[in-house]
Amino acid sequence: MKHKKKILALTIGISLLIGGCGVSESGNNQNGDNNSTEGEQNKNIYASVQDYTGQGYTLKSGEKTDEIAEDHREEIDKAVKEFFMEEYKTEVKVHNTVGAVDGASVFVESVGEPHFYTFAVVPIDTEKGKVLTDQVWAQEGQVEAAIRGGLYGLIFEEGLQKLDNYLKEFTSKHPVVGVQEEKNENVGGAGYMTPYYYITIFGESFDPLYKMYLENPDRSKEEWVNALNEKSVNPDEYNITIQLFMEEPNVDPDKEIFNQIVSDLENMNGLPPASYSVYLNDNRIHKSSGTGTQDNSLVRSNPNYIIKDLEKGDLNE
Repeated sequence: MKHKKKILALTIGISLLIGGCGVSESGNNQNGDNNSTEGEQNKNIYASVQDYTGQGYTLKSGEKTDEIAEDHREEIDKAVKEFFMEEYKTEVKVHNTVGAVDGASVFVESVGEPHFYTFAVVPIDTEKGKVLTDQVWAQEGQVEAAIRGGLYGLIFEEGLQKLDNYLKEFTSKHPVVGVQEEKNENVGGAGYMTPYYYITIFGESFDPLYKMYLENPDRSKEEWVNALNEKSVNPDEYNITIQLFMEEPNVDPDKEIFNQIVSDLENMNGLPPASYSVYLNDNRIHKSSGTGTQDNSLVRSNPNYIIKDLEKGDLNE
């Protein structure tokens, strides 16, 4: 079982990495006319970002386990909720279950604050058609990272609200959009996520807060803010990845719009400390991986992040 866990963790991890970090999985151009018959195929493998809520999302060798999981949805949901409460003292709601080799990944969302998306794995005995609800587990570091992201989102709530307001206003005035909220719910699993961006935490500055969370997650925002050591805050340890899409199909990402976003962020004060990445994609999302980044995407990212340092007043003194 330990060997199977490693295989399943690798399968899920790679898929979420592709979906979350925007690795392009297609060499086709926007209209899918690379070689002869790709255009018709793309109608099936891609969806418009406005329509995509996770339909067609797949993990390797998950066809059989997907069917078994669907037949046992109620007991899977119950077992996963109990797992998160026992292991992480966290109440969650289950959004989606996706079959994978020897098991199913179950995508969940935390109830209340701190807010985050993550997933657990329920092993499945395909020979017996049995769901092993007493052996639920989580990929190493996945839930921990999600909780850290949720705590970051709570501590820097005001700065993120400024970012949210900017992106909402920008998308109302320009022909660009974010993803559907249901996409994050059903196939997200990457911690603190909004329709416009997601947060990744590196380093060790949030380790003490994570330990506090396991002791008592029901602390006030003030307690979490006071617990974060201001001297340990390093923007290199936090990445905020902004992903936007062209509103209309069959349109390449607009360089003028992209440059405006980058310029606005570079000149904006009051944002949380982090290294910011910006992706502007066309209208498509690859159904099976959930990624929108294509060969024609416009990107400002590693090693040329937009860096925002901790500003005075970001944390209570």
